[in-house]
Amino acid sequence: MNYIDGFVLPIPRSQLDEYRRQASAVAEVWKEHGALEYREFVGDDLQIAGLKSFGEAAAASDDEVVVFGWVVFESKESRDVINEKVASDPRMETLIDAASSGFDASRMAYGGFKPLV
Repeated sequence: MNYIDGFVLPIPRSQLDEYRRQASAVAEVWKEHGALEYREFVGDDLQIAGLKSFGEAAAASDDEVVVFGWVVFESKESRDVINEKVASDPRMETLIDAASSGFDASRMAYGGFKPLV
């Protein structure tokens, strides 16, 4: 079974198109370095009575959308190697610094997950 890194973050609704461009470029970097899959989705139906919503968990304001995504790796070991390569890839710094996408790493929840079911 594979290993994944999962993440949730808020993005200003007005900057979603720019974020999509940035995320598409980031996805290509991860896949070039060996990730099996890279996916991001925008929250659409987040309010379910009696449950904490992703919007609440991400502390998203009314003018923000919630992005939920994951990166699939062959194993935790390959994830560690790939993430190290991605972190040192100069394109990543350029992509993050140059974009006006509203991406704020300090507001992103991120973690690695091993298989359960």
